[in-house]
Amino acid sequence: MTDANPISSEIIQHPPRTVWGDAWRRFRRDRMAVLGAIALSVLLLSVAFGPMIYTVPIDKIDFAQASAGPSFAHPFGTNALGQDILARILWGGRISIAVGIAAMLVAIFFGVFIGAIAGFYGGILDGILMRFTDLFLALPQLPLLLLVVYLFREQIKAIAGPQFGIFILLVFVIGLLNWMSVARLVRAGFLTTRNLDFVAAARSLGASPARIIWIHILPNVLGPVIVAATLSVGNAIITESTLSFLGLGFPPDVPTWGRMLYDARDYLQTAPHMAIFPGLAIFIAVLSINYLGDGLRDALDPQSPQKRL
Repeated sequence: MTDANPISSEIIQHPPRTVWGDAWRRFRRDRMAVLGAIALSVLLLSVAFGPMIYTVPIDKIDFAQASAGPSFAHPFGTNALGQDILARILWGGRISIAVGIAAMLVAIFFGVFIGAIAGFYGGILDGILMRFTDLFLALPQLPLLLLVVYLFREQIKAIAGPQFGIFILLVFVIGLLNWMSVARLVRAGFLTTRNLDFVAAARSLGASPARIIWIHILPNVLGPVIVAATLSVGNAIITESTLSFLGLGFPPDVPTWGRMLYDARDYLQTAPHMAIFPGLAIFIAVLSINYLGDGLRDALDPQSPQKRL
């Protein structure tokens, strides 16, 4: 006797669904987030491999080509010293993006550490850490940045060199002034998660507080941390560009995007391309990072009505 419905006897196998797989499916439905990810990837690949392909020297001075507009020889034109702007943007992008990523790591480290301790232990320790966070939130960031960089840049340059010293100073100052939002997000996640059943089970099995914090609870609150990390990179790039534009960033021979805008301030009418292309690089980088962060926020939130599967 044969089965009248052979299809019903077959078991249709579907690949198991995972949290990250569902997040990826939600993310790729967001066109602006995908566009931001593509633009950011192109920008990162350009600054990483562009100087190897476009080998024009960044420090070659040619006064005969000073402030020349875009041409075949110089696609983005030249600056007041005749130096190629495209080569300097590609090289300076490495430094600007490196500052943004390193400052983000500093902010994420301090934010996760303080937020995890405050949310897990609660009580008086939570109150002290959150008041400490409120203190940093109340500080005016730009004046404080200017003051710290102005006071300590010469000492740091004497210890670590003019370039690496300024890099370290900017990374730590920017990172230490941007961890507060991460700490609040992590604290909120810990307050929600610390009383769940799997945490109680870990306690009953004798897991140490450190293991419960970093192994059991923290992976469950990584979504907001990833979003905050993405957005803080753009904020750090803008902050570094602001400091360089004000003349308190890297030395003049280091072509960061902000430093290029600072050098172009006296040529806005005669050679606007000197400011347009570095400004466009900053604009594309920050905008693509923001779109990517918004897409990650929606993708990692399964309750988002627009992205629900």
